Amino acid sequence: MGAALTRAAQWTSTGFGTWTLEFTPLNVAILTDIAKFVESFSVKHPQEASFVFQEPLQWKTTLDPSAFESSYTVSGTTIQSQETSQDGQPLLLLTVPDIKVRSFGQLSRLLHLAKDKKLKETQLCLEVNRDPIVKILGPGYGTVERGKEVMSTVHFLDEMKKDEDPECNIKMEISLLLQQLDMYLLNNSLNHISLEIHLNPSPIKDDVDLLKRFSGKGDQTILEYIDYTSDFEFANGCRAPPWRQTYGEICYLIVKPHDCDRMWLTCSTAGIFINGGLKKEAEEIDYERQSDIYKDLVSFLRERSPTFSRNLSKQDISFLEDKKKEKKKVTYEPEIEVAPNVSKMSMPLEKTPSEKKRAARKLEPSLKWTSSISTSDKKDATKESQDEKSIPSSSDKIKSSSPSTSPGKAQSPRRKSSVKIEDLISESSSESEEDEEQPGHGQEGQTDLPSEYWQIQKLVKYLKGGNQTATVIALCSMRDFNLAQETCQLAIRDVGGLEVLINLLDTDEIKCKVELLDYAQSTPDHSHRSFHYETKDVEVARCGALALWSCSKSHANKEAIRKAGGIPLLARLLKSSHEDMLIPVVGTLQECASEENYRAAIKAERIIENLVKNLNSENEVLQEHCAMAIYQCAEDEETRDLVRLHGGLKPLAALLNNTDNKQRLAAVTGAIWKCSISKENVTKFREYKAIETLVGLLTDQPEEVLVNVVGALGECCQEQENRYIIRRCGGIQPLVNLLVGTNQALLVNVTKAVGACASEPESMVIIDRLDGVRLLWSLLKNPHPDVKASAAWALCPCIENAKDAGEMVRSFVGGLELVVNLLKSENKEVLASVCAAITKIAKDQENLAVITDHGVVPLLSKLANTNNDKLRRHLAEAISRCCMWGRNRIAFGEHKAVAPLVRYLRSKDTNVHRATAQALYQLSEDANNCITMHENGAVKLLLDMVGSPDEVLQEAAAGCIANIRRLALATEKAKYS
Repeated sequence: MGAALTRAAQWTSTGFGTWTLEFTPLNVAILTDIAKFVESFSVKHPQEASFVFQEPLQWKTTLDPSAFESSYTVSGTTIQSQETSQDGQPLLLLTVPDIKVRSFGQLSRLLHLAKDKKLKETQLCLEVNRDPIVKILGPGYGTVERGKEVMSTVHFLDEMKKDEDPECNIKMEISLLLQQLDMYLLNNSLNHISLEIHLNPSPIKDDVDLLKRFSGKGDQTILEYIDYTSDFEFANGCRAPPWRQTYGEICYLIVKPHDCDRMWLTCSTAGIFINGGLKKEAEEIDYERQSDIYKDLVSFLRERSPTFSRNLSKQDISFLEDKKKEKKKVTYEPEIEVAPNVSKMSMPLEKTPSEKKRAARKLEPSLKWTSSISTSDKKDATKESQDEKSIPSSSDKIKSSSPSTSPGKAQSPRRKSSVKIEDLISESSSESEEDEEQPGHGQEGQTDLPSEYWQIQKLVKYLKGGNQTATVIALCSMRDFNLAQETCQLAIRDVGGLEVLINLLDTDEIKCKVELLDYAQSTPDHSHRSFHYETKDVEVARCGALALWSCSKSHANKEAIRKAGGIPLLARLLKSSHEDMLIPVVGTLQECASEENYRAAIKAERIIENLVKNLNSENEVLQEHCAMAIYQCAEDEETRDLVRLHGGLKPLAALLNNTDNKQRLAAVTGAIWKCSISKENVTKFREYKAIETLVGLLTDQPEEVLVNVVGALGECCQEQENRYIIRRCGGIQPLVNLLVGTNQALLVNVTKAVGACASEPESMVIIDRLDGVRLLWSLLKNPHPDVKASAAWALCPCIENAKDAGEMVRSFVGGLELVVNLLKSENKEVLASVCAAITKIAKDQENLAVITDHGVVPLLSKLANTNNDKLRRHLAEAISRCCMWGRNRIAFGEHKAVAPLVRYLRSKDTNVHRATAQALYQLSEDANNCITMHENGAVKLLLDMVGSPDEVLQEAAAGCIANIRRLALATEKAKYS
């Protein structure tokens, strides 16, 4: 937690030596993860939750005394917990607004009480307690840099006493948990950062120069103008003043697109955003960010200016060619130093080769650990690492060590002056040039390898040279890395780690075993064995299941587990009565059930029955993982039926009433969502009053819960009776309120639910009154195609059931143009849904005239050459409806839409046949279209459909044939007259 806050979090100074966490997506992600960790701490780690901090965490809270429950003693504006430390100090003391907390248990309760203020309280606490681990565990556990020395979480392990007291063991457990959280936060931060383009001056300068070249007056230019606000350029390529470069800002631009107002932009290492513009009175820029951050100039301008996007597409070839030429010219991009002093801003452009390598490394985010090891120590460490083949492995030491044996006796004679753990796991940030120039694995240099490569190698070295405790901790630390990545696997292999790990399998230390699940099979007569041996076998199997759970994150490992016969063994263990073992077993199944092959195997091994049985356990963690496993498996219809047949729907519905544990609630609502895909299950949920309970969960819940709740309601809404229940329980308003969110999955589900409710005229009145249709229409601008498509599908019943649909649609300024422009999408689901919406819109003649003016005919015609039956059906319906205005029938023929439509009649989908026949019937009112149909063999195909049991298809096919026949007769008559 301390390292993540120091290295990854984004801080800003507020003056007077105080720093605050900026409101950025990265910081919000970090705060959310920390809040989740702390809130669930007391449930997952009850023993550690009662540990009293060395010093209280204190900050100024925003919570009101009324937020605290009866378990606290209230005296005016002073609140204190009934739980106290050994010296009588309350574990939580609030003297408004100052609060002091002395345990994780109280922190968990505090965040639970904070509700929607969780992130704010977490932020306030961390801003004041920059290194909270020091206050929790003591100074020896610190992670924040002090001078040149960096305190590592692993540093203290080598100095721990052999026979530790219970408190020391708890501190060690807490330290490990915090270390794992820290690594998780850092890895997530790197993933977050890796999704963004971190800019430097050179590419920005290239983009500006290119954009200038294509800017000016005229219809073909992409911008009116673009220019820097300052002509002065520093030696590092920045144009921002030095005190702004400390914030990562590079330069400022004035941009004037053709179709919108002039904009003032900030180009920073994080991306491009709008600033406050020029302050006239001060003649300086208002640096405050006024928009979202975009990855580059082109992405920003595409989003802001339709004219730019349209004209750029015309210039794409020449623009891209020029961009390639510019890249070829640049052989080296100078480093940008964003440092807090001005002297670093005037660095020379030319560097030595080794400096260039170091510069390239600095631009990459890194988890690199540093240490103050001297050069002589490094050489000793290097020499010792060369002799490691003759050093006994950790498993040998574990076998030969006992609690009474000191760590020194387990060491090889060669290791008498062993290197300290921090020397093995840490290294100096300013490595010698020889180390930097050494080639790494394969053909790449070491500078190209990520920091994880070096960290894992250091952990493997410690596996070779550590005692039992250190070996376990090193293994735990290795689990924090994604060992499915090739880089991590190479790091283990290159330093000889595979042999060490394999050797550890032969140890008697249970915690060190990645195997041994088959504990019952290994002892045929185990019913007569002693309790000691039975317990040991269970513990071995539990640790094996834990190892599998950890390994089951990657596709390759899942497949390896399946091929090795893991599913039958997991199925056997699932029948156990030992809950400690059931949790990792179910956790492994939960991970693996995302694979289709696993779901088939899970059904074959009758695992669903045992998952349902364990839903009735009193262990909340086990319930959570069972529900999550059902959620993964219930993608399959047969599995959904099995859950119902084994009585799993009732406990799932009952668990909805326990809302305190949000992680379990998310898993349970997810399982209900997937099970609700089957109509029979929805009937059962209605019997168990689950729909009413789900409606009650539409407010004050985390997004992961809301996604599942709305998903379940969206499935239930497919039946009229359930739509009535939702409306009666007041569910429409909270559903409409969720349309303003940003979560993609939530928006997809809520649009589906609102659309289903809109099929009831009574519900449609409520949706219209709440401005729900406008909100749905605005989601057509959402950048995610799934959201666009779901919103368009939802609009169809809204338009169908609105009282004055035509006027309502016209009331949305630019709405019809937006819908027509979506026909340019490349996403088939978006295209099908928009065609369906156009079919409804075009029922109003005035709206049909407007979309015709916006070019709906050529855009629909352009889509005609498709093999997607869903798109074919809705496209044909849209064409049929659009034929009813002006000369659209003729225009469809002129844009070559008729011949592809005839080919739709060869589809195997009756719905496609019906829609196509109706479209051809409308098109056949034009003589040229009849000729095209006849030439493409439409008559024979239509004749077969005249005998269809579908009356609409019969009538349309017969009408089209009649028009073609009428033209043929007229032509024949004209020939002989």
